[in-house]
Amino acid sequence: MATVGRIVLGLRLRDLRERAGCSFEEAAAALSVNAATVRRMEKAEVGLKPLFVEKLLETYGVERQEIDSFLALVEESRKPGWWHRFRDVLPDWFGLYVSLEGSASVIRGYEPHCVPGLLQTEDYARALLHTGFPNAPEDELERRVALRMGRQRLLTGSGAPRLWVVMDETVLHRPVGGREVMRAQIDRLLEAAGTPNVTLQVLTFEAGPHPGMFGPFQLFRFDIPELPDIVYTESLTGAVYLDERPDTAAYLEALDRMGAQAVSVRHTEELLGDIRKEF
Repeated sequence: MATVGRIVLGLRLRDLRERAGCSFEEAAAALSVNAATVRRMEKAEVGLKPLFVEKLLETYGVERQEIDSFLALVEESRKPGWWHRFRDVLPDWFGLYVSLEGSASVIRGYEPHCVPGLLQTEDYARALLHTGFPNAPEDELERRVALRMGRQRLLTGSGAPRLWVVMDETVLHRPVGGREVMRAQIDRLLEAAGTPNVTLQVLTFEAGPHPGMFGPFQLFRFDIPELPDIVYTESLTGAVYLDERPDTAAYLEALDRMGAQAVSVRHTEELLGDIRKEF
């Protein structure tokens, strides 16, 4: 399961190889492996073996002290994240999402279907997950709920990211779990909207067509110099992570345009209050 730590180390390995003027084939020869293995290490598609990393760094002419520091980071990256204990209910393709979420300084997203996971109440999450996994045993369902609630701790911890979400008005009118659950969920959104690191906007029906009509997505931005913006989109059975600049720039532009079309933060709170009365 890829993590942010492994992605960063892979990018650093790539940078060191390129600075040394070393090709994939030359690096692979030092390890007695094929070039694809080195590529996969740099793309964080495989775990980093300390012996392999040490040999590569020696091949790239890195000094011993820097090698030792790099190897210490490799060992650190091999430690499981807090979410690892939920691996029985956490798909590999979503494990990276949780790692990105926990390392981001800014999380922006568009949600046309439901309240974002970081802002869901326990009862709202349980109702959604029951629909998504109708045949899951009760204990498995509760573990999925616990994982989602665990993710929310990052919003109140030290170094909490800025969360900026544009939600379609449909989200607020779609009843999930009944009227009482929806009232509590809207209360949670109002509470979140009052915190300094959360920005909520609603894209009303009157806004008409907009750039995000293809589906939900999230954009992660990091304070880590090596990490570019990363966009996440998902389907029923998997996910796609985009980090090429033209792709992420297109999604960022879409978010900016939707933010301009959506009602303001103040009017979003007023709208939430009005819709709450309907429930």
